[in-house]
Formats: sequence, C-alpha cells, structure tokens
Amino acid sequence: LREPGLNLRVVQLFRDPRAVHNSRLKARQALLRESIQVLRSRHRAEPRGPPRHQQQQQLLLPPGLLGGGRAPQPQHRAEFFLGGALEVICQAWLRDLLLARRAPAWLRRRYTQLRYEDLVREPRAELRRLLRFAGLPAPPALETFVLNMTRGAAYSSDRPFLISARDAREAIHAWRERLSRQQVRQVEAACGEAMSLLAY
Repeated sequence: LREPGLNLRVVQLFRDPRAVHNSRLKARQALLRESIQVLRSRHRAEPRGPPRHQQQQQLLLPPGLLGGGRAPQPQHRAEFFLGGALEVICQAWLRDLLLARRAPAWLRRRYTQLRYEDLVREPRAELRRLLRFAGLPAPPALETFVLNMTRGAAYSSDRPFLISARDAREAIHAWRERLSRQQVRQVEAACGEAMSLLAY
C-alpha cells in the first residue's frame, strides 16, 4: 500500500451475513472443502492455550448436532463446517473493520468498503463511486453491464457459482424466506459486532 509505483487501491466487499449463510447452505457440498480450509486457518492463527471450542460450536449448528460432544453426523457435517467457517469469516471482517477505523490517512485514502446490498439497490451510483475511488473512467458499456447483471429477468440458479444476469434485488432478501428463526439468531450471535459496524 505504501509503494508509490503500485498505486494500489483496496475495495472490500461485504454482504449481510444472513444472506451469506443462506447462499453457503445452498451450495454446501461445493463449499465443503473451502469451509474446512477456513476453519483450519482459524486454528493456525489462534494462540496456544485452553480450547475455546465449546462456545464456538454452539453457533450456526443445526439443533442436536453435537449431542454429548460427539462428532457431527454425516448428514450434518457440511452444515457444521459451513457454520464454523462463517463465524471465522465474520471475525476476520470485524478485525478488518476495526483496522480501517483506526487506519492512518494514507491507508484510508487507498481503502474503501462496498456493501453488496448498496450495489444492488443503486448500481449506477455505486459503480461511479468505485471507479472514482480507483481513478478509472466510467465507460457507458460498463454501466450497462452492471445494470444487466443486477436487473436481469431471472432470479437465481440452482447451480452454485453460475454467473448470470438476474434480479439481484430479490437475492438480498432471500434469506428471510429460507433461514429458520434459529439460524437467523445464530448468525446474528456469531456476526453481531461486524453486522453492527456495517449497519445490517
């Protein structure tokens, strides 16, 4: 970031963790390996000492998943890893958000945040803001592309990671219909601090 020859800019994209959890559950098998890697990254980063797993395992898990301290049942294993990975992601977001708040001016000028929901609701305004931040021109074709990708006729695909034009405004609230109240409460418990800083 301090290297003048690079002129690096950082845009950090955030999304409502409840929506993230909903999307990750929808693609649970495709994300299983990634979730395990995320969980391993937490264990590598944690200082040695008494385990904190008891509190963390109660978050984002289906009811009765860890009865008696047993390993998760095969049918719940993907949800176990997805839930734990989301908690790690939210902890990393919180560290980033707190760092950005305390950052020196030279870093603040090179870093900006973008909420997925803001991009979906106001694609033109957010695109212009990002391009201004990056010092890039705003060609009309790019604006047309962004509108097409966020205002398409379809809603979504059952195939994970399929990038297509869709009505992304529906996607930002899909978690309200798909997550149970317990799942919502668990996500909010695990991600509450980051959600508060991001105004979710």
